[in-house]
Amino acid sequence: MTTRLRRAAVAGAAAAGLLAAPLGAGTGYARDADARPAGTAVVSVPAQQEEFPQLTPAVARQLDRAVRKVMAEAEVPGVMVALSAPGKGEYIRSFGVADKSTGQPMTTNLYMRIGSETKTFTVTALLELVDQGEVGLDDPIGQYVDGVPNGDRITLRELAGMRSGLYNYSEDPDFFKALTSNPRKPFTPQELLAYSFKHPVMFEPDAKFYYSNTNLILLGLVIEKVSGMKVNDYIDKYVTTPAGLPHTVFPVGAEFPTPHAQGYTDQTAGGQVQDATNWNPSWAWAAGAMVSDLADLRKWARVVATGTLLKPETQAERLKVVDALPGTGYGLGIFNVQGWIGHNGSLPGYESLTIFLPEAQATLVVLLNTDISAEGEEPSTLFGRAITQIVTPDHVFDLPAQGGAGTPQATPPSSPKSSR
Repeated sequence: MTTRLRRAAVAGAAAAGLLAAPLGAGTGYARDADARPAGTAVVSVPAQQEEFPQLTPAVARQLDRAVRKVMAEAEVPGVMVALSAPGKGEYIRSFGVADKSTGQPMTTNLYMRIGSETKTFTVTALLELVDQGEVGLDDPIGQYVDGVPNGDRITLRELAGMRSGLYNYSEDPDFFKALTSNPRKPFTPQELLAYSFKHPVMFEPDAKFYYSNTNLILLGLVIEKVSGMKVNDYIDKYVTTPAGLPHTVFPVGAEFPTPHAQGYTDQTAGGQVQDATNWNPSWAWAAGAMVSDLADLRKWARVVATGTLLKPETQAERLKVVDALPGTGYGLGIFNVQGWIGHNGSLPGYESLTIFLPEAQATLVVLLNTDISAEGEEPSTLFGRAITQIVTPDHVFDLPAQGGAGTPQATPPSSPKSSR
């Protein structure tokens, strides 16, 4: 799931993309509800699975070859990978370059924009307020934000689960034009919602899954109203700090901690590749604006998947998934892809993937400095698939590409993929 923008025609979220846009990659992927009631887990896992392997030098060489192969085929400038499981060792590598103009190598200590992985932080903040009794998951959004279409019937649960029916603002052609004509322009949450609310609702609440960044903008506003704090300050104080993530930040503008990698995108007005490093991510806000690094995301993978910051019953609600894409279930701001729990992210110039496999207590994080798709697939998915085919063949991370616009992150349709 990612934060994809809208390509001029409508290009392809989730799942890390799900980002401001990515889930699978699309800003507005919709899937009809099936016969299962909402909240029913639908992702099957094999009854038996092979044991997670020791990360020996021989396995590391296999992984090196797989990563380099994806890099070459998808033309990815640079990538960093961290894979580990208790008692199995760890594989931490960086490949390629962080800056194409200087040839500076990619290293594992660089900050990266994480796109729709921001959604996992925003929803965690919301669920903390649930634990405090400040909000209820089944409260209507209209109780907190005025002017929302169907606001008296769309619940906070449906917003977090991508089942609201609200149009994804990052797919709006006027939004795409405004962003790509001036990528450093700051956007307010109200401006983003206006791009969505001029469109009719797409379906009745809870009728379908549809990855929409609009949902997370609304949840960010709920957090601000209830807590009396700016959402970035709330997440810093109550999410990233207690989770022990000193290098994870929610910028209020285009600021980008150093050292960081340069990011390359083709989500531009003319479709040409540009350096998007200093684009202002305020357009993705609570759906995809955050920045982190490899070490922090390795910690966060376990925290978000196991519910360290939440009451067990609240985490259980979060992990109730319903069909999103084939083989993929989506819960409350989190997905389950063949047993791997987490999210992906995509923002112009960057992609990320942070997932956790409970059965093996395994963690996988992938960060790369491009969001340019490869034959319709998110490069983060290509890396996830190639790596898990080697170490967890019974649990291959395979997030299906979607038609549509972007990836469940934050992305407009045909041109910039936005925040999937």
